[in-house]
Amino acid sequence: MKKYYERILDKILKEELEAFGAVLITGPKWSGKSTTAKKIAKTIVNLQDPFKKESYINMIDLNPYLILEGEKPLLIDEWQEAPVLWDAIRHDVDNKNEKGLYILTGSQKVDSSKISHSGAGRISRILMRTMSLYESKASNGKVSIEDLFKGAEFEPTRSKLSIEDIANLIVKGGFPSTIDETLSVARKQVRGYMDIIASVEIFTVDGIKRDSNVMFQVLRSLARNTSTQVTDVSLIKDIEVNNFLIHRNTLSSYINVLKDLYIIEDLKAWNPKLRSKSAIRTSDTRHFIDPSIPANLLDVGPEDIIRNVNTFGLLFESLVVRDLRVYADFLNGKVFHYRDSSGLEVDSIIHLDNGKWAAIEIKLGTKELDKAAENLIKLKNVVDIKLEPSFLMIITGGEFAYKRPDGVFVVPIGCLKP
Repeated sequence: MKKYYERILDKILKEELEAFGAVLITGPKWSGKSTTAKKIAKTIVNLQDPFKKESYINMIDLNPYLILEGEKPLLIDEWQEAPVLWDAIRHDVDNKNEKGLYILTGSQKVDSSKISHSGAGRISRILMRTMSLYESKASNGKVSIEDLFKGAEFEPTRSKLSIEDIANLIVKGGFPSTIDETLSVARKQVRGYMDIIASVEIFTVDGIKRDSNVMFQVLRSLARNTSTQVTDVSLIKDIEVNNFLIHRNTLSSYINVLKDLYIIEDLKAWNPKLRSKSAIRTSDTRHFIDPSIPANLLDVGPEDIIRNVNTFGLLFESLVVRDLRVYADFLNGKVFHYRDSSGLEVDSIIHLDNGKWAAIEIKLGTKELDKAAENLIKLKNVVDIKLEPSFLMIITGGEFAYKRPDGVFVVPIGCLKP
């Protein structure tokens, strides 16, 4: 039996079940949604069980409430196979007026026209991403983001991860099935995952026929531009350079499918009030849900990444953003990026729902720390918000965690935890 690594979402799921009648866990396939849900569920209905799926669907067509019978919490795995269940669950939650009745999991978004009510107030939604370095035990967790938001500091410490380790972690990724595998096996698994996405899953989202060759071209172009604010026009030009023509509407359609399958998750722009007359740029930063996906699409291994500093830096940023998103979810926050017309750009902003915020630059090496710290301090001075930033941080691929004389924290990714 494979070892179960405790997930940050384990605690989030328990808390949501205490507050809502049902919880929907979304996220990419093989991210661990079902495994986490099964640790809590008392009854399990798997709508993709090849031996039971047909009978389940037939029963749901006759009377969806029959499938909801059983000890609670009741898990409905891959609920999108029968969208009618959404309204049945919402209605049952209303009738019973109880908490923690149902857990739903889904690896693709459902057309909202197939459900009559959003489920607001009854069904909570949480997103399970792939595993952060803290969850996979690659980070020692000696620096807590939660503590920094509370005003606490940390003693200087060090990460156990080398540059070679980080390159390996990028390529292996954070899918639970790859954590304890060799690098070779992990790469094969990620490659197989992408093959399934491009050849099977793109047809199941909405039933529209799509070309897997076109999908791979789109994926590879996105991979070449990961962690950047590349436009659709630039993506089209990039695809054309590789001897493939694509219409803008086609590109948008394929990108939307990848979002519906939780393969890509672009980073939105932060939009605070400014003291200056600079205009905030609102373009998203392109990101995949896991750094192993662009690494696989680019067909690069750890040695290749180390030899190409630019590629390494972009993939490292993708790794860090994934971890920050996982940690921010735990703290009831979201991650953004910042860029304005003056040229000031900051890689990540964590904004909590209580108004607290922090600014973070991401630098693989340590040569640009002064410039990164200067950017963070500039942002602090230009933002017109009542609350000062809780902290300013540079996340690196280096060895040591410490506080600079200017107050900016320098923290290796191998030391972070929520």
